[in-house]
Amino acid sequence: MILATTVHTAFGNIGHLLVIISFVASIVAAFAYGKAASTDNLSDNSWLKFGRYSFWIHGTAVLGTAVTLFLIIYNNYFEYHYAWSHASKDLPVHYMIACFWEGQEGSFLIWSVWNALLGFILIKTNKKWEAPVMTVFAAVQAFLASMILGVVIGDFKLGSSPFLLLRDVVSDPVFLINPNFIPEDGTGLNPLLQNYWMVIHPPMTFLGFALTLIPFSFCIAGLWRRDFKDWIRPALPWTIFGGVILGTAIIMGAYWAYETLNFGGYWNWDPVENAVYIPWLILIASMHTMIIFKKNDTALKTSIVLVISTFILILYATFLTRSGILGDTSVHSFTDLGLSGQLLIYLFFFIIASVFIAARVWKELPTSEQEATAYSREFWIFIGALVLCLMSFQVLIPTSFPVINKIVELFGGYSSLAPPTNQVEFYSKWQVWFGIGIALLSGTGQFFFWKKMDKNKLKNAITFPILISLVLSALVFVLEDIYNPVYIVVLLAGMYSVVSNFKIMIDLVKSGSYKLTGGSIAHIGIAMMLVGIMFSEGYSQVISKNTTIISREFTEEQNSDNVVLFLNDPKPMAGYSLLYKSEGMKAEGIPGYVKKSHLDDTEDPHYKITRVNISSEGQQYAEAGDTLYFRVPENTYHEIEYTSLSSGKKFTLYPRIQQNENMGGRVQSPSIKKYWNRDVYTFVQLEADFDDEFTEWSEKEIIKVMPGERFFINDYVANFKGLERIPSVNFVDVGPNDAAVQANIEVLIEDNQKLLLEPKFVIKDNNLARPAELNQEIASRITLENINPEDGSVELGIETTQKDWIILQAIEKPQINILWIGTIIMIFGFIVATRRRYIEFMKMRDNGLA
Repeated sequence: MILATTVHTAFGNIGHLLVIISFVASIVAAFAYGKAASTDNLSDNSWLKFGRYSFWIHGTAVLGTAVTLFLIIYNNYFEYHYAWSHASKDLPVHYMIACFWEGQEGSFLIWSVWNALLGFILIKTNKKWEAPVMTVFAAVQAFLASMILGVVIGDFKLGSSPFLLLRDVVSDPVFLINPNFIPEDGTGLNPLLQNYWMVIHPPMTFLGFALTLIPFSFCIAGLWRRDFKDWIRPALPWTIFGGVILGTAIIMGAYWAYETLNFGGYWNWDPVENAVYIPWLILIASMHTMIIFKKNDTALKTSIVLVISTFILILYATFLTRSGILGDTSVHSFTDLGLSGQLLIYLFFFIIASVFIAARVWKELPTSEQEATAYSREFWIFIGALVLCLMSFQVLIPTSFPVINKIVELFGGYSSLAPPTNQVEFYSKWQVWFGIGIALLSGTGQFFFWKKMDKNKLKNAITFPILISLVLSALVFVLEDIYNPVYIVVLLAGMYSVVSNFKIMIDLVKSGSYKLTGGSIAHIGIAMMLVGIMFSEGYSQVISKNTTIISREFTEEQNSDNVVLFLNDPKPMAGYSLLYKSEGMKAEGIPGYVKKSHLDDTEDPHYKITRVNISSEGQQYAEAGDTLYFRVPENTYHEIEYTSLSSGKKFTLYPRIQQNENMGGRVQSPSIKKYWNRDVYTFVQLEADFDDEFTEWSEKEIIKVMPGERFFINDYVANFKGLERIPSVNFVDVGPNDAAVQANIEVLIEDNQKLLLEPKFVIKDNNLARPAELNQEIASRITLENINPEDGSVELGIETTQKDWIILQAIEKPQINILWIGTIIMIFGFIVATRRRYIEFMKMRDNGLA
């Protein structure tokens, strides 16, 4: 902590002012655009210009607000509560960017930034729909701006400002002594979020959120102006683009969870995960019904309902994750900042407004008298959209149990609906059948997109794909030993969808219609994802099987699914020999990991002093006594060497344990060995803690040694090199009337490596101290008990305990690359489809038809 002479209040004042400007300008823009959309005098565009200028002012203020907040974070202005809560001096720039949206206020702001940028694009690209569409845009922006307004009048609070000073938020006596007190450093970004995926996943998610506003705005604009059909053409490419962006964000989050968390997979059906998954399914359903509406009026009403529902569900997801209502059911929901009431108003305003606008013209909406037959593409797409909606609904209801409980309590009742105890099993057993349905529908329905079908044509079209998929599936059954009936159906459906859509794609390419291949490519990717999920989750296998009892406190499953590895003691496991070699930390600028036993602490946990020279592949990176920088000192890595018992090939994994108080203490992260056909997924469940008060130590043995004399410490050969005076102990300087020495002991350990021990003997202010030297590698604690000046010998106290150990779990995930490859193919297909639809819209717009 330091006392600062300057509090940078100008940044906060500018930020507050820009938020107020953005809020006022958005309201003005909504009013002006609304007047422009309501006028019948097309030659009078004064309101339109006024609305446009107002939105440009709003958007510029939003961007300025974002820049101001980032500058506060980047410059380490810890006098601001937001910077102090989320940033610290040790963070590189890319993690400072992640600090921006770690808090609620920053997440609302990045959402508003995306909306502003998209609004600028719409103003430039679609003049016909500008007034009504931008009315909706500006109204949404007004609500988002209000979330970070931070106005408090008595007990009334409107928004939570990211520009509040720390002294105005935190009650601490230090501010009474010195109101200009500034912390020397911030609390920092949650170490678990210091991952490259967290730099790109959240902004991608909020871009997906923002993109759902575009079709919603076009839909409301079409209903408002009674232009019931034309809104779909400009909205469709944005809908498809929103689908790919939000879907990509979901996959990014899943992959982050896979490589960072230790629940053994990439999707845990956590309520916050569900909150984004639900609207994405409805978004994809709306995209399909909008496609078929271009040829048939039947899907118009369905498209309107789904487009509106998508945006409302995005707002509902925001309420779930940011109101604090999921605090007891989700591991990563936000806490309540007092904005839950404001979020509810935001949600209900757009529900009521949307229902009112739609209900007002519902009877006027065109419909088709023609019934959709089973041999029409409309029928198959409608069934597919229905399945997607059912998928969403099945997840929505249990996820909403906390909300239902609150509603019942609000009316004086009592409800104790609880989320499923085994949420993975509960959701998966339903979602797998919906997935099968989607695969079969996408495999068959695609044939109706390009040809007129009847019973015979359909039979001829699907016969070849069915035969090929049966043959391929049979080969997979034999090679992969698939006997579970549900998984057999999954594989058949997925294989059928891949083969069918691949055939359609090849036919389109041969005919020169490669621009039309987006749908078939995306469906191939989705089918591959289904198969990849089936293999990687359904046939995921714990290979760290154990037949002995590790601990009486463990469950039967924990005892059987984990193995104990002692340091440098090889152990066979599932065709491998495992060797726990060391515990290390990651130092900046040094490849690999530095052993913890080679490091001494300093006052700053980010800096440690190495006791030995550090080299890698013949290059020396540090000398003994150098100070090394550790960006995330909370992380420790365990070096686990795998040796194949059949081939002798080796690979090394480094599963991580992170001390993270924000996440309940300890967080285990896996290390993954990737093969073309499987992943070996390894994480450390528990590690030895020699500082634990329950660790049992042997009775202290006192031995007397001379300089140069060899002796044993816990069966390791040690050599007493001599005594050395030291200027400080535990960061405290030794005064002229004090004395401090350390015994330099060299221990020979495995692989002819040497370990340095430095027990100390200190006289400080006439008080004697013998701080122990604890080393986990040799499971020993050594003290310098006495010094004999007459012969130069010393007396050492040696205590030993059980050898260093870890409890490890290893899981084999077969064919998981099918899932990741499938996601890439799906994304590519969406991009192809987006490009095609946007080109179509541009041509129609340029011809004055859109």
